[in-house]
Amino acid sequence: MTNQQLLRIGITGTAISALCCFTPILVILLGAAGLSAALGYLDLVLLPALAAFILLTNYALWRRQAT
Repeated sequence: MTNQQLLRIGITGTAISALCCFTPILVILLGAAGLSAALGYLDLVLLPALAAFILLTNYALWRRQAT
C-alpha cells in the first residue's frame, strides 16, 4: 500500500470510529434495527478499533515524513 492509501484508510477509520464512540449513532441505529442486545459489547470493539486506526494514521504520517 502506498502512503496515501494508508493515510486515507487511517483518517477515514478514525473519523468513523470516533463518531460511533462519542455520539450515539450506533445506539440509535442498532436500537431501531432491533439489535439493542449488542449495545453492551460496543465498547469492546469500538475503542480498540479507534486505537488501531489512530496508530495506523500515525504510522502513515511517520512513513510519509521519512520519505
